[in-house]
Amino acid sequence: MINRKSDTEHGTGRNKQGKHRHNKAETGKKPQNSMRLPVVLSVVCALLLLAAGTAAGAAISGAGEAGPMKQTEADIRLSLEDETHIAQAEGYDAGSGVDSAKEQLVSGSIDTGTGTDHADGGTAFDPQDSREHDEWQGSMVNLSAVQTGAPQTAQPQPAAGETAMLTHGIDVAKYQGIINWKEVRQAGMDFAMIRAGYRTSGTGILCEDAQARYNMQEAQAAGLKVGVYFFSTALNEEEAVEEAAWLTQFIARYKITYPVVYNCENFKSQDSRQYMLSKEQRTKNAVAFLEKIREAGYTPMFYANKSEMEGSRDWDMSQLSRYKIWTAYYPDITYPQLTASGYPGEAMWQYTNRGRVPGVEYDVDINVAYFGYEQEAQPKDSTPPEAVAANVEAHITFQEVNETVTAKVKTNVRSVPDSDSPDTILAQIVYGDVVTRTGIGSNGWSRIIYQGQTCYAVSEYLTTEMDYQNSVKPTAENPDGNAVFTEVNEKVTAKSVTNLRTLPSTESDDTIVTTLNRGDVVTRIGVGSNGWSKVLLNNQILYAVSSYLMPA
Repeated sequence: MINRKSDTEHGTGRNKQGKHRHNKAETGKKPQNSMRLPVVLSVVCALLLLAAGTAAGAAISGAGEAGPMKQTEADIRLSLEDETHIAQAEGYDAGSGVDSAKEQLVSGSIDTGTGTDHADGGTAFDPQDSREHDEWQGSMVNLSAVQTGAPQTAQPQPAAGETAMLTHGIDVAKYQGIINWKEVRQAGMDFAMIRAGYRTSGTGILCEDAQARYNMQEAQAAGLKVGVYFFSTALNEEEAVEEAAWLTQFIARYKITYPVVYNCENFKSQDSRQYMLSKEQRTKNAVAFLEKIREAGYTPMFYANKSEMEGSRDWDMSQLSRYKIWTAYYPDITYPQLTASGYPGEAMWQYTNRGRVPGVEYDVDINVAYFGYEQEAQPKDSTPPEAVAANVEAHITFQEVNETVTAKVKTNVRSVPDSDSPDTILAQIVYGDVVTRTGIGSNGWSRIIYQGQTCYAVSEYLTTEMDYQNSVKPTAENPDGNAVFTEVNEKVTAKSVTNLRTLPSTESDDTIVTTLNRGDVVTRIGVGSNGWSKVLLNNQILYAVSSYLMPA
C-alpha cells in the first residue's frame, strides 16, 4: 500500500517537514553543454463547473513538465546570497566551491531493511517494506481533476452521517516522511488513511507505525477527516482478533471518521509468515478482524489489489463483499479519465501509488472514495491523546555501527537528518575533530554522538580515515585516485538531479560536464569505495555521487 521513498540533503529554506518539493536542482554554475531536461512546474486545477444538478469540485495541485531544466530560486529556494551562505555552511566538507552544497540537494535510497520501529532487532521485518508483483507498480500521477458525484456501484449499508459525494484523499505510512498536512488539505484532499500499525512478517510482533500518532494528530488538526489501516500478517483468526483489539485501543483517543481497514499483502512470498496459508484461512482472518472493528463502533473496510479479488482469486469475496471494499488498481489511463477501477461494489479506489501531492515530499498513494461524511466522528475515548513530535528517523533505515569518524574537511552537525533549515545546525566539525558514528542511514546521513547528544551529519562528508587529507586525490591522469571501483553493468537514473563530472570530486565546477535528471538513463560501469559511481554517457566515462543514483 505504501511506497518507500528517499531523503535529500539540500539547501536552506524550509521545504521538507514543511514545503512540497518535487525539483531538487543544484545551484550555482549551469554547464553550457547541459542536457535539456524537464522541470516539474506547479499546476493548479480550476474549479470545475459541472452540468445542472452537479456540485463544483475541489482542485488538487499537481505538476506537469515543460521546457529545459532551469535552476531558479523557485525551484530550489536558493538565491545568490543563499549560495554563498550554503558554501560557507556546508560546502567546504567536499571541496572549495559551492558545489558540495549543490550535491546535497539530492541523495538517499529506498528504505529496504529493518527500521527503527522493528521490535525484534531485524529477525522480523515490516511487511510493507517490499512488494512481490509488478501489478503493485503504478503510473506517476502529477495532476488529478477532482470531480463530484455519486458512486457508480451499490455500496453496503451506509453509516450514520455518510454521504454519497465523491471525496479525495491519500494514504500514508512512515515512508512518506514528515508531512505538511496543512498543505495537503489546501491541495484539496478531504481525508487521510493512515497506517496505524502492522504485525511483523518474521516473528509476528505487533508494532505501531513510527509516524502514526503524529500523522493522525496533524491531519486532524489540518481539517482532514481520518481513517486508518492495519497491515496484517495474521496466521489465524485469534491473531486477527488480537490485531483488531490492539488497533481499536491504539486509535480510541483519535477522531476516526473514515473506515478502519484490514490490509494484507505479500502472502505468496516465501519470506512471509503467511506463506502457504490458504485462501479460506486468509478470508477467515479478514472477517474476524473486520467484525471486531464493527463491534468497536467503527466502519470496517477490506483492502486488496483488484486482481486478487476478481473471481475470488486470492480471497473469498462472497464473505468479504458485506464490507466496504477498497480497491488498489493502477492502470496507465487512470482517474479521472476512468471514474472507477471496474471492480463491482468498490467504495474506494486507490488509483496510483506514485502520486505527487503538495505537502508530501515523496510519491504517495492517491484515492477517490465514493462516499464522504457530513461531520467528523468523536473519539471513543474522550481522554485527549498526548501531543507528539514527528519522528525524524521514521522513514530511514540505519545500519548500526560504532566507529570513530572525522570530517573530510568541514561539515555541519544538525539536530535532524535534513538540511532544509539553518536553524537545525548545532555546530560544525572540521578535519581532525573526532565524533562517534552510531548509524549510517539509507538517506545519505549518518547518526553521530556529538557532545553527548544524538545528531546527524552527511555521510559523504565523514570519514573513518584519520589521515584522509594525505590520501591520493583524483586527477586527470589518475581520475580514480586511491578509490577501488567494483565493476557493474546496469542502467541507472538520478533520484532527482545530479551532476555528471570528469572526476569524482566536487572541488571544482570545471569538472561538471552535464546534469542527469530523474528519467534520464545512463549505464553505470563501476561503484567506488569513495561514494562515487562511474557512468558511461556518449562513450565518455563520467562520475556521479552513488547515493544520488537509482536503478532505471
